[in-house]
Amino acid sequence: MPQLSPAIAAIAVTLALATPAQATADPAVTVANGRTQPVFSYADAVREHVYVEAPLDSDGDRRLDRVRVDIIRPKESGPGLKVPVIIDESPYYDNSGRGNEGERKVYDAAGNVVKFPLFYDNYFVPRGYAVLNVDMLGTTRSDGCPDIGGRADVLGGKAVIDWLNGRAKAYRADGSPALADWTNGKSAMIGKSYDGTLANAVAATGVDGLKTIVPISAISSWYKYQRSNGVVYNYDYASWLANYVDTDPEPKCKAVRDRMDAEDGDATGNYNAFWALRDYIAGLQGDVSKVKASVFVAHTSNDLNVKPDNFSIWWKKLAERNIPRKIWVGHYQHVDPFDFEGRRDLWVDTLHRWFDYWLHDVRNGIMNEPRADVQLSPTEWITQRDWPAPNAAQVSLRPGADGSLGLKPARRGTTATFTDTRLSEEQMVADVGTPHPGRVAFTTGELPLNMRLSGTPNVDLRVSLDKSTSNLTALLVDFGEDTRVDWRRGLGITTLTEESCHGESTAQDDACYKKTITNVATRPLEIVARGWIDVQNRDSSLVSQPVPPGTSVKVAWDTLPHDYTFKKGHRIGLVIAGTDADYSGEAGTGAKVTVDLAKSQVRVPFVVGSPLADVPQDRTAFRGPALLDLPEPENTFF
Repeated sequence: MPQLSPAIAAIAVTLALATPAQATADPAVTVANGRTQPVFSYADAVREHVYVEAPLDSDGDRRLDRVRVDIIRPKESGPGLKVPVIIDESPYYDNSGRGNEGERKVYDAAGNVVKFPLFYDNYFVPRGYAVLNVDMLGTTRSDGCPDIGGRADVLGGKAVIDWLNGRAKAYRADGSPALADWTNGKSAMIGKSYDGTLANAVAATGVDGLKTIVPISAISSWYKYQRSNGVVYNYDYASWLANYVDTDPEPKCKAVRDRMDAEDGDATGNYNAFWALRDYIAGLQGDVSKVKASVFVAHTSNDLNVKPDNFSIWWKKLAERNIPRKIWVGHYQHVDPFDFEGRRDLWVDTLHRWFDYWLHDVRNGIMNEPRADVQLSPTEWITQRDWPAPNAAQVSLRPGADGSLGLKPARRGTTATFTDTRLSEEQMVADVGTPHPGRVAFTTGELPLNMRLSGTPNVDLRVSLDKSTSNLTALLVDFGEDTRVDWRRGLGITTLTEESCHGESTAQDDACYKKTITNVATRPLEIVARGWIDVQNRDSSLVSQPVPPGTSVKVAWDTLPHDYTFKKGHRIGLVIAGTDADYSGEAGTGAKVTVDLAKSQVRVPFVVGSPLADVPQDRTAFRGPALLDLPEPENTFF
């Protein structure tokens, strides 16, 4: 080989250094300030759909059901960039729509979605996530029949997680196999109401690959959604809801709906195999002991659609198993935190950091922050290390013969009576100082300081009946004028015309949503906690045990939970009545109910003081009368 002259060699070296060889870097997710950054184009994202094969035939057509999955993911995702997945599985994409504005999917000529409801796609796809909108089996473009919490609902969603991890098959519209070679298999499920319920259900199977769920106003037990200790809220509800979400011709799934009506146990209100199949806390096809995913719960204490015992019991069981978790508890009705006034930016950022931590392994400190965000008033939120308030303690309030409510029990043999008739709650709480044949009522004196309830009150009565059973309603009431969240009007919010934007937009799918404000009302009272029971179910929701007339029996049950402050100068009331006409479809039994006041009480988890910083941390400070820092009170003064 000929030798180069020194001058030519120097020129060659100079050119080599000046013009390095071109190398194509693999695409990568960018993280700054503890958050993934929007470095991928939303407009150029891949939009496609597949059909995942589920392991059942819910509509009886002798073919395994297929779940429609609409996908949007970064164009760069693939073998060189495997991304995690955020899933919103829903039965509502072609009926009521999703979100406060009722958005539905919009498809192009190829059948791909060009408008994905909600902001998840606009915000998270540019940050290195895929977003999947999944049609629950029996709805929209999926096969099958809706099962209202049963096997089809659960196994359809689970099959999607399995497909993302190579354990299930999927097909494109032309029948060719579809592989999820663009994902790392890490998945989250999120959604409000039924969508969040599906997240709870799939998590309760313990499926591998589901790393976190964000259930918003979600069901954890369908029995608790439609029953309370034997009291029926709505008759034949499961079949009605199945028909509502299924937009196929009615005959297709009629047999499935008829079976629901035959198995739901409406005649007794008892918990049976139908409800056990639809119980994700301790059910037949999944339970909290199998949960591997972290859980970010959002719910509201005035949600009387998906009542808040659906989150409180689920939350307690998760805590017992030390599942990594976080919670927001608001004062609205059935409302997504995205629409809490003044909290939208915080919600989006918190959700962003939560997903980054669990799906992208970003060490952003979110798990070291206070676990709970809690609303105390229309404008006041606090953070605390857990929910309920860790320094709350049960205080027993006892009814007196003179209509008082205090710390001392009534004299032995003191009773009060009413008849089980259907009354509205307005009737139950009206003129509490005046006798009413359908209820008994007891109130404290004016409170000497603020009293914050945090958690679940428990009603413990000793009653006798002149018939075999009665429905009982217990109401814990705040008597005192105040301005509170008006959750009865518009679920507690009014939608404005002004918008805020979160994420990137296209002409067909913008990232902008209307802002909301909180509805408030100034009223003389507020029903704080509610609880219902059929006396036949006093020992168990599984069986009905009629009461021998004249026999005294113990009837104890939990009300719905709340986080609420009774203000100084207000009075706390306890109302006991029969059938609640607002929340039960049942008729009153007409039974005469005699309450033994000496052996009856309501236990309320109280924290002293507001704001929380004023609360003593020593739990021994909450025992007995020391709770109020008062001498032993008379029953007429709390």
